[in-house]
Amino acid sequence: MARLNDSEYFRRMLLTCMTEPDPLLKMLQWVSERLAELEAEQKVGAEKGRHTTQRNTHFSGTRVRRFDTRLGSIYLLIPKLRRGGFIPFFVTERKRSEAALIDVVQEAFINGVSTRKIERLAKSLGVENLSASQVSEINKGLDEQVEAFRSRPLDAEYPILWVDALYEKIRDDGKVISEAILVIYGVNLEGKREILAVEPMYEESEASWGSVFENLKARGLQRVWMVVADAHRGIQAAARRHLLGSCYQRCKVHLMRNILGRVSHRDKKAFSEKLKQIWVQPDRKSAVRTARIFMAEYRQRYPEAIAVLAEGLEDSLQFYAFPEMDPRKISSTNVLERLNKEIRRRSRVVGVFPSEDSYVRLLCCYLIEYTEDWEHEKSYVRKEAIDQLRVRREEAA
Repeated sequence: MARLNDSEYFRRMLLTCMTEPDPLLKMLQWVSERLAELEAEQKVGAEKGRHTTQRNTHFSGTRVRRFDTRLGSIYLLIPKLRRGGFIPFFVTERKRSEAALIDVVQEAFINGVSTRKIERLAKSLGVENLSASQVSEINKGLDEQVEAFRSRPLDAEYPILWVDALYEKIRDDGKVISEAILVIYGVNLEGKREILAVEPMYEESEASWGSVFENLKARGLQRVWMVVADAHRGIQAAARRHLLGSCYQRCKVHLMRNILGRVSHRDKKAFSEKLKQIWVQPDRKSAVRTARIFMAEYRQRYPEAIAVLAEGLEDSLQFYAFPEMDPRKISSTNVLERLNKEIRRRSRVVGVFPSEDSYVRLLCCYLIEYTEDWEHEKSYVRKEAIDQLRVRREEAA
Protein backbone atom coordinates (compact mmCIF):
# COMPACT_ATOMS: atom_id res chain seq x y z
CA MET A 1 0.00 0.00 0.00
CA ALA A 2 1.23 3.51 -0.80
CA ARG A 3 2.60 5.54 2.12
CA LEU A 4 1.89 9.11 3.24
CA ASN A 5 5.35 10.18 2.01
CA ASP A 6 4.45 9.10 -1.51
CA SER A 7 3.78 12.54 -2.95
CA GLU A 8 1.67 11.40 -5.90
CA TYR A 9 -0.54 9.22 -3.72
CA PHE A 10 -0.84 11.99 -1.13
CA ARG A 11 -1.82 14.52 -3.81
CA ARG A 12 -4.40 12.17 -5.31
CA MET A 13 -6.02 11.51 -1.94
CA LEU A 14 -6.21 15.22 -1.12
CA LEU A 15 -7.94 15.85 -4.45
CA THR A 16 -10.39 13.04 -3.63
CA CYS A 17 -11.15 14.57 -0.22
CA MET A 18 -11.81 17.95 -1.84
CA THR A 19 -14.75 16.48 -3.74
CA GLU A 20 -16.48 15.29 -0.55
CA PRO A 21 -19.33 17.26 1.11
CA ASP A 22 -17.08 17.76 4.16
CA PRO A 23 -13.43 17.70 2.93
CA LEU A 24 -11.84 18.13 6.37
CA LEU A 25 -13.88 15.31 7.92
CA LYS A 26 -13.05 13.00 5.01
CA MET A 27 -9.38 13.90 5.29
CA LEU A 28 -9.43 13.13 9.00
CA GLN A 29 -11.01 9.74 8.31
CA TRP A 30 -8.36 8.91 5.70
CA VAL A 31 -5.44 9.96 7.93
CA SER A 32 -6.91 8.08 10.92
CA GLU A 33 -7.24 4.86 8.93
CA ARG A 34 -3.64 5.18 7.69
CA LEU A 35 -2.43 5.74 11.26
CA ALA A 36 -4.34 2.64 12.38
CA GLU A 37 -2.76 0.59 9.57
CA LEU A 38 0.74 1.78 10.49
CA GLU A 39 0.22 0.98 14.17
CA ALA A 40 -1.22 -2.44 13.30
CA GLU A 41 1.78 -3.23 11.08
CA GLN A 42 4.09 -2.37 13.99
CA LYS A 43 2.20 -4.81 16.21
CA VAL A 44 2.16 -7.54 13.54
CA GLY A 45 5.86 -7.00 12.77
CA ALA A 46 5.32 -6.84 9.01
CA GLU A 47 3.48 -4.89 6.35
CA LYS A 48 0.17 -6.25 5.13
CA GLY A 49 0.68 -8.88 2.43
CA ARG A 50 4.42 -9.10 3.01
CA HIS A 51 5.95 -12.54 3.62
CA THR A 52 8.43 -12.66 6.48
CA THR A 53 9.41 -14.99 9.29
CA GLN A 54 9.66 -12.06 11.70
CA ARG A 55 5.94 -11.39 11.99
CA ASN A 56 4.14 -11.86 15.34
CA THR A 57 0.68 -12.58 13.90
CA HIS A 58 -1.38 -12.02 10.73
CA PHE A 59 -3.99 -9.55 9.53
CA SER A 60 -7.58 -10.84 9.49
CA GLY A 61 -9.79 -8.30 7.71
CA THR A 62 -11.20 -5.10 9.22
CA ARG A 63 -13.98 -3.99 11.55
CA VAL A 64 -16.00 -0.79 11.86
CA ARG A 65 -15.30 1.58 14.77
CA ARG A 66 -17.16 4.81 15.45
CA PHE A 67 -14.84 7.71 16.27
CA ASP A 68 -16.33 10.97 17.62
CA THR A 69 -14.30 14.09 16.88
CA ARG A 70 -14.81 17.86 17.08
CA LEU A 71 -15.37 17.83 13.32
CA GLY A 72 -18.08 15.16 13.61
CA SER A 73 -18.45 11.39 13.82
CA ILE A 74 -16.55 9.16 11.43
CA TYR A 75 -16.61 5.40 10.94
CA LEU A 76 -13.19 3.84 10.55
CA LEU A 77 -12.19 0.48 9.10
CA ILE A 78 -9.79 -0.76 11.78
CA PRO A 79 -7.49 -3.74 11.00
CA LYS A 80 -8.23 -6.99 12.84
CA LEU A 81 -5.42 -9.29 13.92
CA ARG A 82 -5.64 -13.07 14.01
CA ARG A 83 -4.12 -13.23 17.49
CA GLY A 84 -4.30 -10.48 20.11
CA GLY A 85 -6.69 -7.55 20.13
CA PHE A 86 -5.93 -4.23 18.45
CA ILE A 87 -7.38 -0.81 19.20
CA PRO A 88 -5.62 2.27 17.73
CA PHE A 89 -4.08 4.61 20.25
CA PHE A 90 -6.37 7.47 19.20
CA VAL A 91 -9.69 5.63 19.35
CA THR A 92 -11.80 5.29 22.48
CA GLU A 93 -12.78 1.65 22.66
CA ARG A 94 -16.28 1.02 21.42
CA LYS A 95 -18.10 -2.16 20.56
CA ARG A 96 -19.11 -3.05 17.03
CA SER A 97 -22.61 -3.63 18.35
CA GLU A 98 -22.90 0.07 19.22
CA ALA A 99 -22.40 0.94 15.56
CA ALA A 100 -25.07 -1.60 14.64
CA LEU A 101 -27.47 -0.17 17.23
CA ILE A 102 -26.93 3.33 15.82
CA ASP A 103 -27.71 1.89 12.39
CA VAL A 104 -31.02 0.48 13.69
CA VAL A 105 -31.95 3.91 15.06
CA GLN A 106 -31.05 5.59 11.77
CA GLU A 107 -33.00 3.12 9.68
CA ALA A 108 -36.01 3.53 11.97
CA PHE A 109 -35.97 7.30 11.44
CA ILE A 110 -35.59 6.99 7.66
CA ASN A 111 -38.47 4.49 7.41
CA GLY A 112 -40.78 6.71 9.43
CA VAL A 113 -41.24 4.31 12.34
CA SER A 114 -39.45 6.37 14.98
CA THR A 115 -40.90 6.55 18.48
CA ARG A 116 -40.12 8.63 21.55
CA LYS A 117 -38.25 5.68 22.93
CA ILE A 118 -36.09 5.37 19.82
CA GLU A 119 -35.51 9.13 19.82
CA ARG A 120 -34.34 9.07 23.44
CA LEU A 121 -32.06 6.16 22.62
CA ALA A 122 -30.57 8.03 19.67
CA LYS A 123 -29.92 11.14 21.76
CA SER A 124 -28.33 9.09 24.52
CA LEU A 125 -25.86 7.82 21.90
CA GLY A 126 -25.17 11.33 20.67
CA VAL A 127 -27.11 10.90 17.42
CA GLU A 128 -28.93 14.11 16.53
CA ASN A 129 -28.98 14.66 12.76
CA LEU A 130 -28.77 11.63 10.49
CA SER A 131 -28.39 11.50 6.72
CA ALA A 132 -29.05 8.75 4.20
CA SER A 133 -25.38 8.82 3.17
CA GLN A 134 -24.30 8.14 6.77
CA VAL A 135 -26.66 5.16 6.96
CA SER A 136 -25.39 3.81 3.64
CA GLU A 137 -21.76 4.11 4.71
CA ILE A 138 -22.28 2.35 8.04
CA ASN A 139 -24.44 -0.36 6.49
CA LYS A 140 -21.85 -1.11 3.85
CA GLY A 141 -19.10 -1.83 6.36
CA LEU A 142 -21.32 -3.81 8.73
CA ASP A 143 -23.09 -5.78 6.02
CA GLU A 144 -19.78 -6.97 4.58
CA GLN A 145 -18.71 -8.28 8.00
CA VAL A 146 -22.09 -9.86 8.69
CA GLU A 147 -22.16 -11.61 5.32
CA ALA A 148 -18.59 -12.86 5.80
CA PHE A 149 -19.53 -14.19 9.24
CA ARG A 150 -22.69 -15.94 8.04
CA SER A 151 -21.06 -17.54 4.98
CA ARG A 152 -17.60 -18.39 6.36
CA PRO A 153 -16.30 -21.95 5.76
CA LEU A 154 -16.93 -24.42 8.59
CA ASP A 155 -14.94 -27.33 9.96
CA ALA A 156 -15.89 -30.76 8.67
CA GLU A 157 -16.80 -32.11 12.11
CA TYR A 158 -18.57 -30.66 15.15
CA PRO A 159 -19.24 -32.84 18.23
CA ILE A 160 -22.28 -30.93 19.53
CA LEU A 161 -24.81 -28.52 18.00
CA TRP A 162 -27.35 -26.60 20.09
CA VAL A 163 -30.34 -25.52 18.02
CA ASP A 164 -33.12 -23.01 18.78
CA ALA A 165 -35.11 -20.11 17.33
CA LEU A 166 -35.59 -16.51 18.44
CA TYR A 167 -38.77 -14.58 17.65
CA GLU A 168 -38.75 -10.83 17.06
CA LYS A 169 -41.23 -8.22 15.86
CA ILE A 170 -40.12 -6.98 12.45
CA ARG A 171 -41.77 -4.52 10.08
CA ASP A 172 -42.50 -6.19 6.75
CA ASP A 173 -44.31 -4.53 3.84
CA GLY A 174 -46.03 -2.01 6.09
CA LYS A 175 -47.12 -4.46 8.78
CA VAL A 176 -45.47 -5.83 11.93
CA ILE A 177 -44.93 -9.59 11.98
CA SER A 178 -43.29 -12.07 14.33
CA GLU A 179 -40.37 -13.65 12.49
CA ALA A 180 -38.24 -16.64 13.46
CA ILE A 181 -34.47 -16.27 13.56
CA LEU A 182 -32.92 -19.75 13.53
CA VAL A 183 -29.69 -19.93 15.53
CA ILE A 184 -27.20 -22.82 15.62
CA TYR A 185 -24.49 -22.84 18.27
CA GLY A 186 -21.72 -25.45 18.23
CA VAL A 187 -18.55 -26.76 19.78
CA ASN A 188 -15.64 -27.62 17.47
CA LEU A 189 -13.02 -30.35 17.89
CA GLU A 190 -10.90 -27.99 19.98
CA GLY A 191 -13.77 -27.61 22.45
CA LYS A 192 -14.28 -23.94 21.47
CA ARG A 193 -17.73 -22.44 21.02
CA GLU A 194 -18.92 -21.01 17.69
CA ILE A 195 -22.08 -19.53 16.22
CA LEU A 196 -22.55 -21.51 13.02
CA ALA A 197 -25.78 -20.10 11.61
CA VAL A 198 -28.13 -17.12 11.93
CA GLU A 199 -30.99 -17.48 9.45
CA PRO A 200 -34.27 -15.50 9.33
CA MET A 201 -37.34 -17.52 8.37
CA TYR A 202 -41.07 -16.77 8.22
CA GLU A 203 -41.79 -20.06 9.98
CA GLU A 204 -40.01 -22.67 12.07
CA SER A 205 -40.64 -25.94 10.22
CA GLU A 206 -38.90 -29.06 8.98
CA ALA A 207 -38.36 -27.36 5.62
CA SER A 208 -36.80 -24.23 7.12
CA TRP A 209 -34.52 -26.19 9.46
CA GLY A 210 -33.61 -28.53 6.61
CA SER A 211 -32.60 -25.51 4.53
CA VAL A 212 -30.36 -24.27 7.36
CA PHE A 213 -28.71 -27.68 7.82
CA GLU A 214 -28.09 -27.98 4.08
CA ASN A 215 -26.48 -24.54 4.11
CA LEU A 216 -24.12 -25.71 6.88
CA LYS A 217 -23.16 -28.70 4.74
CA ALA A 218 -22.55 -26.46 1.73
CA ARG A 219 -20.12 -24.46 3.89
CA GLY A 220 -18.12 -27.59 4.77
CA LEU A 221 -19.93 -29.38 7.59
CA GLN A 222 -19.87 -33.17 7.18
CA ARG A 223 -20.37 -34.82 10.57
CA VAL A 224 -22.22 -33.97 13.79
CA TRP A 225 -22.22 -36.25 16.82
CA MET A 226 -25.26 -34.89 18.66
CA VAL A 227 -27.95 -32.23 18.17
CA VAL A 228 -29.38 -30.69 21.35
CA ALA A 229 -32.79 -29.04 20.97
CA ASP A 230 -36.29 -28.82 22.39
CA ALA A 231 -39.12 -31.11 21.27
CA HIS A 232 -39.86 -29.20 18.06
CA ARG A 233 -40.79 -31.86 15.50
CA GLY A 234 -39.37 -29.83 12.61
CA ILE A 235 -35.90 -29.81 14.18
CA GLN A 236 -36.03 -33.54 14.90
CA ALA A 237 -37.20 -34.48 11.41
CA ALA A 238 -34.71 -32.17 9.68
CA ALA A 239 -31.80 -33.45 11.80
CA ARG A 240 -32.68 -37.08 11.04
CA ARG A 241 -32.85 -36.36 7.33
CA HIS A 242 -29.97 -33.93 6.81
CA LEU A 243 -27.48 -34.76 9.60
CA LEU A 244 -27.10 -38.49 9.12
CA GLY A 245 -25.18 -40.26 11.87
CA SER A 246 -26.07 -37.73 14.57
CA CYS A 247 -28.26 -38.44 17.59
CA TYR A 248 -30.93 -36.12 18.98
CA GLN A 249 -30.74 -35.01 22.62
CA ARG A 250 -34.04 -33.60 23.82
CA CYS A 251 -33.41 -30.75 26.26
CA LYS A 252 -34.08 -32.18 29.72
CA VAL A 253 -35.05 -28.73 31.05
CA HIS A 254 -37.77 -28.28 28.42
CA LEU A 255 -38.99 -31.81 29.07
CA MET A 256 -39.24 -31.17 32.83
CA ARG A 257 -41.19 -27.97 32.21
CA ASN A 258 -43.64 -29.84 29.97
CA ILE A 259 -44.10 -32.50 32.64
CA LEU A 260 -44.50 -30.06 35.56
CA GLY A 261 -47.15 -28.17 33.63
CA ARG A 262 -49.42 -31.16 34.22
CA VAL A 263 -48.85 -31.35 37.98
CA SER A 264 -50.84 -29.48 40.62
CA HIS A 265 -49.15 -26.62 42.43
CA ARG A 266 -49.54 -28.43 45.75
CA ASP A 267 -47.38 -31.39 44.68
CA LYS A 268 -45.09 -29.60 42.26
CA LYS A 269 -42.10 -29.11 44.61
CA ALA A 270 -41.89 -32.73 45.82
CA PHE A 271 -42.65 -34.04 42.33
CA SER A 272 -39.93 -31.84 40.81
CA GLU A 273 -37.25 -32.93 43.29
CA LYS A 274 -37.86 -36.60 42.52
CA LEU A 275 -38.10 -35.96 38.77
CA LYS A 276 -34.68 -34.29 38.64
CA GLN A 277 -33.05 -37.41 40.06
CA ILE A 278 -33.53 -39.19 36.74
CA TRP A 279 -30.92 -37.06 34.94
CA VAL A 280 -28.28 -36.94 37.69
CA GLN A 281 -27.68 -40.68 37.78
CA PRO A 282 -24.14 -41.87 37.02
CA ASP A 283 -25.12 -43.86 33.91
CA ARG A 284 -28.00 -44.48 31.55
CA LYS A 285 -29.00 -47.80 33.12
CA SER A 286 -29.43 -46.18 36.53
CA ALA A 287 -31.37 -43.30 34.96
CA VAL A 288 -33.81 -45.67 33.27
CA ARG A 289 -34.31 -47.62 36.51
CA THR A 290 -34.95 -44.40 38.46
CA ALA A 291 -37.42 -43.24 35.80
CA ARG A 292 -39.39 -46.51 35.98
CA ILE A 293 -39.65 -46.31 39.76
CA PHE A 294 -40.78 -42.68 39.48
CA MET A 295 -43.38 -43.45 36.81
CA ALA A 296 -44.79 -46.34 38.83
CA GLU A 297 -45.19 -44.03 41.84
CA TYR A 298 -47.05 -41.23 40.02
CA ARG A 299 -48.81 -43.01 37.13
CA GLN A 300 -52.18 -43.15 38.88
CA ARG A 301 -52.12 -39.62 40.28
CA TYR A 302 -50.69 -37.79 37.23
CA PRO A 303 -51.16 -39.96 34.12
CA GLU A 304 -50.72 -37.08 31.65
CA ALA A 305 -47.42 -36.00 33.21
CA ILE A 306 -46.11 -39.57 33.21
CA ALA A 307 -47.19 -40.00 29.57
CA VAL A 308 -45.09 -36.95 28.61
CA LEU A 309 -42.11 -38.37 30.53
CA ALA A 310 -42.46 -41.80 28.91
CA GLU A 311 -42.65 -40.26 25.45
CA GLY A 312 -39.56 -38.06 25.87
CA LEU A 313 -37.40 -40.15 28.19
CA GLU A 314 -35.31 -41.99 25.60
CA ASP A 315 -34.39 -38.83 23.67
CA SER A 316 -33.52 -36.99 26.91
CA LEU A 317 -30.93 -39.64 27.90
CA GLN A 318 -28.74 -39.51 24.78
CA PHE A 319 -26.06 -37.49 26.58
CA TYR A 320 -25.09 -40.64 28.50
CA ALA A 321 -23.45 -41.86 25.26
CA PHE A 322 -20.80 -39.17 25.81
CA PRO A 323 -19.58 -39.88 29.37
CA GLU A 324 -16.30 -38.00 28.84
CA MET A 325 -18.21 -34.69 28.56
CA ASP A 326 -19.78 -32.73 31.40
CA PRO A 327 -23.48 -33.79 31.30
CA ARG A 328 -24.60 -30.39 32.61
CA LYS A 329 -23.35 -28.79 29.39
CA ILE A 330 -24.71 -31.22 26.82
CA SER A 331 -28.02 -32.42 28.30
CA SER A 332 -29.95 -29.17 27.76
CA THR A 333 -30.07 -26.02 25.65
CA ASN A 334 -29.28 -23.84 28.67
CA VAL A 335 -26.09 -22.52 27.09
CA LEU A 336 -28.09 -21.27 24.09
CA GLU A 337 -30.93 -20.01 26.29
CA ARG A 338 -28.45 -17.81 28.17
CA LEU A 339 -27.16 -16.39 24.90
CA ASN A 340 -30.72 -15.75 23.67
CA LYS A 341 -31.55 -13.97 26.93
CA GLU A 342 -28.55 -11.69 26.48
CA ILE A 343 -29.56 -10.94 22.89
CA ARG A 344 -33.15 -10.13 23.89
CA ARG A 345 -31.91 -7.80 26.62
CA ARG A 346 -30.18 -5.74 23.95
CA SER A 347 -32.83 -5.98 21.23
CA ARG A 348 -35.62 -5.04 23.66
CA VAL A 349 -34.56 -1.38 23.56
CA VAL A 350 -35.46 -1.24 19.86
CA GLY A 351 -38.91 -2.86 20.09
CA VAL A 352 -40.10 -3.26 16.49
CA PHE A 353 -37.24 -3.53 14.01
CA PRO A 354 -37.62 -1.48 10.82
CA SER A 355 -36.56 -4.41 8.61
CA GLU A 356 -35.30 -7.99 8.66
CA ASP A 357 -31.85 -6.82 7.56
CA SER A 358 -31.57 -4.39 10.47
CA TYR A 359 -32.29 -7.14 13.01
CA VAL A 360 -29.93 -9.69 11.43
CA ARG A 361 -27.26 -6.99 11.26
CA LEU A 362 -27.61 -6.13 14.93
CA LEU A 363 -27.85 -9.78 16.05
CA CYS A 364 -24.80 -10.85 14.04
CA CYS A 365 -22.71 -7.97 15.32
CA TYR A 366 -23.34 -9.12 18.88
CA LEU A 367 -22.62 -12.72 17.95
CA ILE A 368 -19.38 -11.80 16.17
CA GLU A 369 -18.21 -10.15 19.39
CA TYR A 370 -19.11 -13.22 21.44
CA THR A 371 -17.32 -15.51 18.98
CA GLU A 372 -14.17 -13.38 19.11
CA ASP A 373 -14.23 -13.48 22.91
CA TRP A 374 -14.66 -17.27 22.92
CA GLU A 375 -11.53 -17.67 20.80
CA HIS A 376 -9.45 -16.31 23.68
CA GLU A 377 -11.27 -18.16 26.47
CA LYS A 378 -10.53 -21.67 27.66
CA SER A 379 -12.41 -24.49 25.94
CA TYR A 380 -16.09 -24.90 26.80
CA VAL A 381 -15.67 -28.68 26.47
CA ARG A 382 -12.29 -30.20 27.36
CA LYS A 383 -10.32 -31.05 24.23
CA GLU A 384 -9.03 -34.20 25.95
CA ALA A 385 -12.61 -35.43 26.36
CA ILE A 386 -13.35 -34.80 22.68
CA ASP A 387 -10.16 -36.61 21.62
CA GLN A 388 -11.09 -39.62 23.78
CA LEU A 389 -14.55 -39.73 22.22
CA ARG A 390 -13.11 -39.50 18.70
CA VAL A 391 -10.83 -42.48 19.34
CA ARG A 392 -13.73 -44.48 20.79
CA ARG A 393 -15.99 -43.62 17.85
CA GLU A 394 -13.32 -44.58 15.33
CA GLU A 395 -12.73 -47.91 17.07
CA ALA A 396 -16.47 -48.61 17.14
CA ALA A 397 -16.72 -47.85 13.43
